[in-house]
Order: sequence, then structure tokens, then C-alpha cells
Amino acid sequence: MAMPFDQDAHGGAGALDEASDEALLVLFANGDAEAARDLTARLVPVIMAHAYRLLGNRAEAEDVTQEALMRLWKIAPDWRQGEAKVTTWLYRVTANLATDRLRGRKRSGPPLDEVAEPVDATPGMEARLQTRARAEALQGALGDLPERQRQAVVLRHIEGLANPEIAAIMEISTEAVESLIARGKRALSQALGGRRDELGLD
Repeated sequence: MAMPFDQDAHGGAGALDEASDEALLVLFANGDAEAARDLTARLVPVIMAHAYRLLGNRAEAEDVTQEALMRLWKIAPDWRQGEAKVTTWLYRVTANLATDRLRGRKRSGPPLDEVAEPVDATPGMEARLQTRARAEALQGALGDLPERQRQAVVLRHIEGLANPEIAAIMEISTEAVESLIARGKRALSQALGGRRDELGLD
């Protein structure tokens, strides 16, 4: 994944570990490569996971993550601390990019990188297979939800965000968020045949 800095320019994160995302972004805008490296390390796992939950495809999630971060770097010089959280802005951009991908996707079968690999019945494999089966069941059910319901459910029950922050990300009211989540959970309950609690959506 291309990043706007030299990975070998400096050593560890040092004192920047305690800085906020917003502070690191401002430092990056002022030419601090170490701040950019630290912020990237924080944000990539978060945005990648969110993009994958929305898209169900790792290759596309990687592309969306890279594009979202490149947009963040581009607007960094104009960022005003205190007006919004970096993660809130990124969740919104990621959702918009994922929605564009979903609308333009040609459904011609599963991508090669999503085809399950054969596994051996080695000790402990059964538990891993069960975990994988649960994850795949949840991802499949999420993929069948309408876009807005899926985004709200993922932000609330996967990312663990509070409804007011979700409302800010989706640019809707808190009441609308609650409605989307409630409808999404009902649909998941039907799709998963009573496995909602097992999958962490209680």
C-alpha cells in the first residue's frame, strides 16, 4: 500500500504515541514524516476492517483503505482541529467509497482472493473452522442488508461506536441511526436463524 512518506526515515514512534489523531494529522501537514507513519499505523487496521465489513472483499477493502487515506493526506493542510474527529471523517469517506464499489460491482462469482483455501484436520482446527464459519455467516448476512442498515450495524456492533458518532458519520439524526440498527438487527436475526447472540449482535 502506497504511503506518503519514507518508511525508513526515522525509528520508533517515541513521544508521538500519546498524540491524538488530529494532532498527528496537523504534524503531518507540517512535514513530520514520523507523525504520518504513526497515524498510518493507527488508522490502516481500523479503516481496512471497516471497508471489509462493508464490501466483503479484501482486495477491494485494501483499495478503498488506500484511497481513503490518500484523500486524508490531501486535505491535511486544511484540517481544523476541534471541528471533527479524523476517524469520523475517515469512516464517512470509507463508506462512500465502499458504496460506489458496491453499486458498480459486476456480480460474476466470488473473487479469487475470497475463495476458501483447503484446510487439514489438525489439532485445534475444529475451533478455528467454527470461528471462521461464524465470521463468514455474519459477513454473508451483513452483505445482504441494505447499504445504510449494514453501515449502521457495523459501526454500532462491530466498531463499537455510540449512536451520536454514527449519526455524525452517516450525516443523519440519532433517531434515524436507531431505526436503521433496529431494522438491520431484525434482518440479521432472520438471516442467521437465531445465531445473533453467538455472533455478538445482542
